[in-house]
Amino acid sequence: MTVEELLERFATRPSARAFVADGRTVTYGEVLDRVAVERARVAVEGIAPGEVVLLLADYSPEVFCLILALAEAGAVIAPLTPESVVERETVTDLAQPAWIVDALSDEPRFERAGGAADHPLLARLREHGRPGLLLFSSGSTGTPKGIVHDLERVMEKFTAPRRAQTAICFLMLDHFGGINTLLAITSSLGTVVTVRERSVAAICATIERERVELLPATPSFLNVLVRSDAHERFDLSSLRTITYGTEVMPQATLDRLAERFPGVKLQQTYGLSELGVLRSQSREDGSLWVRVGGSGFETKVVDGILWIRSQFAMLGYLNAPSPFDADGWFCTQDRVEVDGEWLRILGRTTDLLNVGGQKVYPAEVEEVILELDGIEDVAVYGEPHPLLGTIVAARVRTTEPEALPALKKRVRRACAARLAPFKVPAKVVLSDDDLYTSRLKKQRTAHAA
Repeated sequence: MTVEELLERFATRPSARAFVADGRTVTYGEVLDRVAVERARVAVEGIAPGEVVLLLADYSPEVFCLILALAEAGAVIAPLTPESVVERETVTDLAQPAWIVDALSDEPRFERAGGAADHPLLARLREHGRPGLLLFSSGSTGTPKGIVHDLERVMEKFTAPRRAQTAICFLMLDHFGGINTLLAITSSLGTVVTVRERSVAAICATIERERVELLPATPSFLNVLVRSDAHERFDLSSLRTITYGTEVMPQATLDRLAERFPGVKLQQTYGLSELGVLRSQSREDGSLWVRVGGSGFETKVVDGILWIRSQFAMLGYLNAPSPFDADGWFCTQDRVEVDGEWLRILGRTTDLLNVGGQKVYPAEVEEVILELDGIEDVAVYGEPHPLLGTIVAARVRTTEPEALPALKKRVRRACAARLAPFKVPAKVVLSDDDLYTSRLKKQRTAHAA
């Protein structure tokens, strides 16, 4: 699907509501008008095909129109939000942008940055006249990787429109899931509702005000949501679907979600920045078993690890060797259980704790602790130990004040009843901090960021 084809689709329903942003409504007809303005601006600036444009921005109708105009010009768009987990200096060093565009204010400011579009992947895009999308991994296990996509290949997944929905763009603009939501909703002529604050109260107030039907979120955010009284303080009856992904969902959180939203479809999603977002189907609401795949995707499980081959995969890394094998398969590093065609995701191999040679997934310990009364949230992590190498530690937030000795006792008792001894937290600490990152994913360290 090309940008031109997407714009032609917009033209079929010019009066339809495309965006709701800061209390104002923007129609698809107005989107087309704004794309024309941005197209002229990009032409005047002289942005050439294949050049990397570092786009400092957050969600807005104007930013979306600028992205489309840059794509029409064949640029490689590298979005970066204020909440990015990758530093701007790091991105600039790795991407070597030809342009930096600050679109965080009312009108975008263009600045020549002098980077050359001479990387083989960028040259490949330029030679084929295709726009690019450049995203960056979090770099939690080392230097962030620059993930280069053919943007039109990404858009091909949305050639066939789906039912129009009103949805919040919850995941960030520089996250593949955020771009996926943006394209999925607009390609179906639905309504994108932008939010500046991602607190439970702000999100729920927006759902109530704009009658949002689809909420894509992280399990960490949904855990906070279900442990609040938001479903009683706000009218959330417009919700039809809640999707969750990017990290392992605790069964306790999913159970509470199903209890508080009995008429809402709960759908687990699965995707990677390198591959795209797969079609998914939960075995049933309230189940962590999921079937993933869909047109353009193939899956297999080798030694308990999920591998995927995708027609929508990235071209490669800007600063690392290709991770694909000779047949185009990608190792996700996600360990899974298999039941026929259904999978249950246990966690990343990189998240594993090695306790005296025994393997522990933090999520399985967190799940047990979250089921206890009075526990608001928990983050399990590893701490160095001179004999065992690593011990299991847990940072816990409680709903009410509780003495630490009593908390330690009941946490360890509950874990010992259901888990192997080496999985029982050797250290339990109370925390008043949020246990998730700015992207609302679990922060499994001794101290929250």
